[in-house]
Amino acid sequence: MRVVIVGAGQAGAALAARLRALGHDGEIVMLGDEPAPPYQRPPLSKAYLLGEMGEDRLWLRAPEFWAENRVELRLGQSVSAIDPVGKTVTVAGAPMAYDHLALTTGSTPRRLPAAVGGALAGVYTVRTLADVDAMRGEFVAGRRVIIVGGGYIGLEAAAVASKLGLDVTVLEMAPRILQRVAAPETSDFVRALHKAHGVKVLESTGLERLEGETRVTGAVLKDGRVLPADFVIVGVGITPNTGLAEAAGLVIDNGIATDEMGRTSDPFIWAAGDCASFPWQGGRIRLESVGNAIDQAEAVAANILGAGQPYHAKPWFWSDQFDLKLQIAGLNTGYDRIVTRKGEGAAVSFWYYRGAELLAVDAMNDSRAYMVGKRLIETGKSPAPDVIAGTGDLKALLKA
Repeated sequence: MRVVIVGAGQAGAALAARLRALGHDGEIVMLGDEPAPPYQRPPLSKAYLLGEMGEDRLWLRAPEFWAENRVELRLGQSVSAIDPVGKTVTVAGAPMAYDHLALTTGSTPRRLPAAVGGALAGVYTVRTLADVDAMRGEFVAGRRVIIVGGGYIGLEAAAVASKLGLDVTVLEMAPRILQRVAAPETSDFVRALHKAHGVKVLESTGLERLEGETRVTGAVLKDGRVLPADFVIVGVGITPNTGLAEAAGLVIDNGIATDEMGRTSDPFIWAAGDCASFPWQGGRIRLESVGNAIDQAEAVAANILGAGQPYHAKPWFWSDQFDLKLQIAGLNTGYDRIVTRKGEGAAVSFWYYRGAELLAVDAMNDSRAYMVGKRLIETGKSPAPDVIAGTGDLKALLKA
């Protein structure tokens, strides 16, 4: 049985490795449109950009792993079409047959339209190794960078730029940074951190356009102000890569729609990672995280081999900014109450409740709160909010 994997990122790599670990002896072909072997993306906007991590440390597996495990890794090759009837994909103009096809195509960062200056030189996004390599030379102390978007990617880039001595301004159109993903308490904590490091955070601030003839020189704001800039980083979210699936007639619903096993609307095509949406608590969800990419891909690998085991997501995320390690467990959608718990020193955690149900926790330099919160959420336990806010031992809650 030949399994073809389209996409050589975190999910694709996890799926291929898991197939072999589970005893699959047939062919595995992994197709990646980047020239680099499968690598970690989170360090790109942190340690790699800071120069604290070399390229070879980004690799998810040692180069020899793929050959030793008989995974045919074809890099720098894009798939242009899927033929579900003939069970082939078109690569470099030629058809390649598959018995099962796994789509781990990931996502693409949203860019500013050309009409507002998005095509000017000196305007970057942060997603791939090539993206970061292209902008690294811009990070020179004293230069001015504007970050468009106050989400996690933009704020991580802002922290790196500040550490390297740049003049940093973050533009956020919403009333507060992290508004889409976090409570006001988390936004307040992160904003204060950035301001303490000299980052200018402008909220409720829309971008009218970027200025420059061929290269960006500044930003015109909706309120008429003009901010000079030596370069710009855009962090306004990502879009799942669904084009191939859609052209092949697969069902699309906030990503490539799968069932609880990871199977798409075609019985021989599967999907995992950023590009895939799946059933969740009576609805449908798509998760953009390393944890989900790995767990979902490994579940799909098992189900390709006939395990028949539904994928049960256990959402978790993290972000590193300056000396802050923010760890997030659960999903806060629908929360109506925040409970604050002080940890040791400056550590703090924010616990999201909907009624009496614990939904999620944001832990700021508080790994114990994160680990306990994650276990509670995964086991369906919801301690009373006043217990969480108290000073008792968190670990005791796991035994209650």
